[in-house]
Amino acid sequence: MQRLSLLVLRAGIVAAVLLGLFGQIVVIPTTAADEVDRFPPYAPLAVPYVTVAILGVACVQVALGALWMLLSLVERGTVFSSRALRWVDLIIGASVAATLLTLGVAGHLALASVPSPGDGMEVLGALGLALAGVGAGAGLALLLVIGRGLLRRAADLQGAASTT
Repeated sequence: MQRLSLLVLRAGIVAAVLLGLFGQIVVIPTTAADEVDRFPPYAPLAVPYVTVAILGVACVQVALGALWMLLSLVERGTVFSSRALRWVDLIIGASVAATLLTLGVAGHLALASVPSPGDGMEVLGALGLALAGVGAGAGLALLLVIGRGLLRRAADLQGAASTT
Protein backbone atom coordinates (compact mmCIF):
# COMPACT_ATOMS: atom_id res chain seq x y z
CA MET A 1 0.00 0.00 0.00
CA GLN A 2 2.85 2.40 0.75
CA ARG A 3 4.12 1.96 -2.79
CA LEU A 4 0.71 2.86 -4.21
CA SER A 5 0.49 5.91 -1.94
CA LEU A 6 3.92 7.11 -3.06
CA LEU A 7 2.95 6.62 -6.68
CA VAL A 8 -0.26 8.62 -6.23
CA LEU A 9 1.62 11.40 -4.42
CA ARG A 10 4.23 11.55 -7.16
CA ALA A 11 1.53 11.72 -9.83
CA GLY A 12 -0.05 14.59 -7.90
CA ILE A 13 3.29 16.40 -7.73
CA VAL A 14 3.83 15.99 -11.47
CA ALA A 15 0.30 17.25 -12.17
CA ALA A 16 0.77 20.25 -9.86
CA VAL A 17 4.11 21.20 -11.45
CA LEU A 18 2.65 20.92 -14.95
CA LEU A 19 -0.40 22.94 -13.92
CA GLY A 20 1.96 25.55 -12.46
CA LEU A 21 3.91 25.70 -15.72
CA PHE A 22 0.67 26.19 -17.63
CA GLY A 23 -0.22 29.00 -15.24
CA GLN A 24 3.18 30.63 -15.60
CA ILE A 25 3.24 30.43 -19.39
CA VAL A 26 -0.42 30.96 -20.31
CA VAL A 27 -2.80 31.94 -17.51
CA ILE A 28 -0.87 34.65 -15.66
CA PRO A 29 0.34 36.63 -18.70
CA THR A 30 -3.00 36.28 -20.49
CA THR A 31 -4.97 37.41 -17.45
CA ALA A 32 -2.68 40.41 -17.00
CA ALA A 33 -3.05 41.36 -20.67
CA ASP A 34 -6.83 41.05 -20.42
CA GLU A 35 -6.88 43.30 -17.34
CA VAL A 36 -4.74 45.91 -19.11
CA ASP A 37 -7.10 45.79 -22.11
CA ARG A 38 -10.07 46.23 -19.77
CA PHE A 39 -8.47 49.03 -17.72
CA PRO A 40 -5.41 50.65 -19.44
CA PRO A 41 -4.08 52.42 -16.29
CA TYR A 42 -2.98 48.96 -15.09
CA ALA A 43 -0.37 48.81 -17.88
CA PRO A 44 2.61 49.98 -15.76
CA LEU A 45 1.75 47.39 -13.11
CA ALA A 46 1.40 44.43 -15.47
CA VAL A 47 5.03 43.39 -15.79
CA PRO A 48 5.95 43.69 -12.08
CA TYR A 49 2.82 41.86 -10.93
CA VAL A 50 3.18 39.15 -13.58
CA THR A 51 6.79 38.68 -12.52
CA VAL A 52 5.83 38.34 -8.86
CA ALA A 53 3.03 35.89 -9.70
CA ILE A 54 5.35 33.74 -11.82
CA LEU A 55 7.98 33.75 -9.07
CA GLY A 56 5.32 32.80 -6.52
CA VAL A 57 4.32 29.79 -8.59
CA ALA A 58 8.03 28.93 -8.97
CA CYS A 59 8.33 28.88 -5.16
CA VAL A 60 5.55 26.30 -5.03
CA GLN A 61 7.27 24.27 -7.74
CA VAL A 62 10.57 24.30 -5.82
CA ALA A 63 8.77 23.08 -2.72
CA LEU A 64 7.11 20.33 -4.76
CA GLY A 65 10.50 19.26 -6.10
CA ALA A 66 11.85 19.04 -2.57
CA LEU A 67 8.78 17.07 -1.55
CA TRP A 68 9.51 14.64 -4.39
CA MET A 69 12.99 14.12 -2.95
CA LEU A 70 11.55 13.58 0.53
CA LEU A 71 9.25 10.92 -0.92
CA SER A 72 12.35 9.22 -2.34
CA LEU A 73 13.86 9.17 1.15
CA VAL A 74 10.63 7.74 2.54
CA GLU A 75 10.71 5.04 -0.13
CA ARG A 76 14.27 4.08 0.85
CA GLY A 77 13.47 4.25 4.56
CA THR A 78 16.03 7.00 5.19
CA VAL A 79 13.71 9.92 5.86
CA PHE A 80 15.09 10.35 9.38
CA SER A 81 18.49 11.57 8.20
CA SER A 82 20.39 14.80 7.74
CA ARG A 83 19.70 14.59 3.99
CA ALA A 84 15.99 15.02 4.70
CA LEU A 85 16.74 18.18 6.67
CA ARG A 86 18.24 19.80 3.58
CA TRP A 87 15.05 19.20 1.60
CA VAL A 88 12.91 20.50 4.45
CA ASP A 89 15.15 23.59 4.59
CA LEU A 90 14.50 24.10 0.87
CA ILE A 91 10.74 23.90 1.44
CA ILE A 92 11.03 26.40 4.30
CA GLY A 93 13.09 28.72 2.08
CA ALA A 94 10.53 28.51 -0.72
CA SER A 95 7.74 29.25 1.76
CA VAL A 96 9.60 32.25 3.16
CA ALA A 97 10.38 33.54 -0.35
CA ALA A 98 6.72 33.28 -1.40
CA THR A 99 5.67 35.01 1.82
CA LEU A 100 8.13 37.84 1.20
CA LEU A 101 6.83 38.24 -2.36
CA THR A 102 3.30 38.45 -0.98
CA LEU A 103 4.43 40.96 1.64
CA GLY A 104 5.93 43.07 -1.13
CA VAL A 105 2.63 43.03 -3.01
CA ALA A 106 0.74 43.95 0.17
CA GLY A 107 3.17 46.79 0.82
CA HIS A 108 2.79 48.10 -2.70
CA LEU A 109 -1.00 47.93 -2.55
CA ALA A 110 -1.03 49.68 0.83
CA LEU A 111 1.45 52.45 0.04
CA ALA A 112 1.23 53.13 -3.69
CA SER A 113 -1.55 54.88 -5.48
CA VAL A 114 -2.93 51.95 -7.43
CA PRO A 115 -5.62 52.98 -9.93
CA SER A 116 -9.02 51.36 -9.64
CA PRO A 117 -11.75 51.04 -12.27
CA GLY A 118 -14.48 51.38 -9.61
CA ASP A 119 -14.69 52.73 -6.12
CA GLY A 120 -11.35 51.31 -4.93
CA MET A 121 -12.81 48.19 -3.38
CA GLU A 122 -10.85 46.02 -5.82
CA VAL A 123 -7.59 47.34 -4.41
CA LEU A 124 -8.80 46.94 -0.83
CA GLY A 125 -9.89 43.38 -1.59
CA ALA A 126 -6.52 42.59 -3.17
CA LEU A 127 -4.77 44.13 -0.15
CA GLY A 128 -6.86 42.03 2.23
CA LEU A 129 -6.12 38.90 0.23
CA ALA A 130 -2.39 39.72 0.16
CA LEU A 131 -2.35 40.29 3.92
CA ALA A 132 -4.15 36.98 4.45
CA GLY A 133 -1.52 35.35 2.22
CA VAL A 134 1.26 36.86 4.31
CA GLY A 135 -0.34 35.51 7.48
CA ALA A 136 -0.87 32.07 5.98
CA GLY A 137 2.66 31.98 4.57
CA ALA A 138 4.21 33.04 7.87
CA GLY A 139 2.12 30.44 9.69
CA LEU A 140 3.16 27.74 7.23
CA ALA A 141 6.84 28.69 7.55
CA LEU A 142 6.62 28.53 11.35
CA LEU A 143 4.86 25.17 11.20
CA LEU A 144 7.56 23.87 8.87
CA VAL A 145 10.28 25.09 11.23
CA ILE A 146 8.60 23.19 14.07
CA GLY A 147 8.35 20.09 11.87
CA ARG A 148 12.01 20.46 10.98
CA GLY A 149 12.88 20.49 14.67
CA LEU A 150 10.89 17.30 15.19
CA LEU A 151 12.59 15.71 12.19
CA ARG A 152 16.00 16.72 13.55
CA ARG A 153 15.14 15.14 16.91
CA ALA A 154 13.90 11.94 15.26
CA ALA A 155 17.03 11.77 13.10
CA ASP A 156 19.20 12.21 16.19
CA LEU A 157 17.29 9.48 18.03
CA GLN A 158 17.55 7.13 15.07
CA GLY A 159 21.28 7.84 14.81
CA ALA A 160 21.73 7.16 18.53
CA ALA A 161 19.71 3.94 18.29
CA SER A 162 21.76 2.66 15.36
CA THR A 163 25.09 3.23 17.16
CA THR A 164 24.06 1.23 20.24
